[in-house]
Amino acid sequence: MSITVRVPTPLQRLTQNQAEVKANGANIKELIEDLEKNFPGIKERICDETGEIRRFMNIYVNEEDVRFLQDDTTPLKDGDEVSMIPAIAGGRQ
Repeated sequence: MSITVRVPTPLQRLTQNQAEVKANGANIKELIEDLEKNFPGIKERICDETGEIRRFMNIYVNEEDVRFLQDDTTPLKDGDEVSMIPAIAGGRQ
């Protein structure tokens, strides 16, 4: 199984500056573990200390937000595209 993962710019230093990488996993949780195996340190940027996806990290499977699917147990299949998009806050009042 091969899933394309779009990596946000702030995490690309962990993926040897690659904007897209291939990974495997039956669900989002397994995909994150596979990413960690191949790109050590990436999991702690995606997940908190309990292993849950950080609330500021938005993950999409084929353009659908996993929070409206099955969160980290959202199933994946060969050819899926996963996008990780960190939330951006700030601005001027």
